[in-house]
Amino acid sequence: MRIYAIGDIHGQLDMLKAAHARIAADKARVGDKGARIIHVGDYVDRGPDSRAVIDYLMAGIAAGHPWRVLCGNHDRMFTRFVRHGIAHDDNIKSGKSWLHPALGGARTLASYGVEAEDGAFEVAQMRAARAVPEAHLDFLETAPLTYAWGDYLFVHAGIRPRVPVERQTENDLIWIRAGWLDYRGPLPFTVVHGHTALDEPTHFGHRIDIDSGAGYGRPLTALVIENGIEEVVTETGRAPLAHAVPG
Repeated sequence: MRIYAIGDIHGQLDMLKAAHARIAADKARVGDKGARIIHVGDYVDRGPDSRAVIDYLMAGIAAGHPWRVLCGNHDRMFTRFVRHGIAHDDNIKSGKSWLHPALGGARTLASYGVEAEDGAFEVAQMRAARAVPEAHLDFLETAPLTYAWGDYLFVHAGIRPRVPVERQTENDLIWIRAGWLDYRGPLPFTVVHGHTALDEPTHFGHRIDIDSGAGYGRPLTALVIENGIEEVVTETGRAPLAHAVPG
């Protein structure tokens, strides 16, 4: 059995297409075109092509590709702003708005032809509500929060340890860091997640972080899991994951 996963995309269409090309080459090598590809969220913000990324994913799923998309925190911030004009999230401890350059919302709106400035929320929301297709909002709002496969759980940010999956809150699944990244105890499965950008995808024993910083111009990770072995899909084949030193 085999499955693939792609890390946080953040509006990087060319990187996403390249990741799918690497996976297609890997599938061709092993002769399995039907293996699923899980995208762990954050399709928008920071990069230049958020709208095109959503169009691309929607078109691929409509064409019957075995793709699954999970919801990320940036996806929720985007839809909440367009739907309701909510520019701040309590999980952003700095108080920065979604339109702040550090969050990248203005770049997402620019991909829809909407000019927006941090602070001019009402005007930006009115323009966005007219420009963003309803289908794009529905696509993100109906994306599931988790995907279970064998001994693995795919999710955007992580989970609250010792809490059953069905009792996890949405905030836990798309935002969690405290109490998760520093957790060293056992889990009933290996969690594959993004959300916390690293220099390279890394295996931490009970979790695998595949957000390698595409939103900051670093590479986009494609992971393959086959028979309990997790590897990175590169242009020249499969490569081992980095493993964190226990501490």
